[in-house]
Amino acid sequence: MKLSGLFRSFTKFEWFLWLGSLVTVVCAYAFSSDGEILSLVASLVGVTALIFVAKGKVLGQVLCVVFSVFYGIVSFFSRYYGEMITYLGMSAPIAVVSVVTWLKNPSRENSGEVKVNTLRGREYFGLTLAGLAVTAAFYFLLKAFDTDRLAVSTLSVLTSFLAAYLTMRRSEYYALAYAANDVVLIVLWVLASLRVPGRLPMVACFLAFLANDIYGFVNWLKMKKRQQSGSRFSLPEEGKAPQTAQGQ
Repeated sequence: MKLSGLFRSFTKFEWFLWLGSLVTVVCAYAFSSDGEILSLVASLVGVTALIFVAKGKVLGQVLCVVFSVFYGIVSFFSRYYGEMITYLGMSAPIAVVSVVTWLKNPSRENSGEVKVNTLRGREYFGLTLAGLAVTAAFYFLLKAFDTDRLAVSTLSVLTSFLAAYLTMRRSEYYALAYAANDVVLIVLWVLASLRVPGRLPMVACFLAFLANDIYGFVNWLKMKKRQQSGSRFSLPEEGKAPQTAQGQ
């Protein structure tokens, strides 16, 4: 699908959400006395990525890779090494894998939209154990790097890991995990902006992220319901009426 076609698929609400997110970020940058251009660029790329992820478009994952690089650099200069390591060493690589998995699993009804997956309980259990293990390992690593706001940074690692994995596995619950991560990061960057006002655009960025992720969860629930409803019917052969999956 061409880029123009992607934008034409936006609903009125999605246009409002995306443009409102961009305006929020730009205004935060404009009103910050020493706003940093890299924070602004990272935020603009990030909110654009999320609206496409919310729509189940692969472009969203591509932009997530770009955002992770910019965000990792901003985090480095803020001495939030946990954020830097998480996004450059985990979120970016998983987003690359997500591009591949999303391309391999398009919706039957709309090839430009990813097929929403249903995970089993044992996978959620394994994910929880893996998340706790990763978080524990990162805690000691971040402590060794003398990371600012160690407790909050460690919590961010956990929520980021869960969100990135669920995104790769095409679960609608990715959005809830990212929403939790957004709340953690809002706190983290508010604390940073008290020290360096130029970090204020990152606060606006994650406020916009929170709105987009809430919408993403709602929209993915709709996508899943629509896809499951459509999968009950097979595509008709020429000259034949469609049959249900049971009747085939």
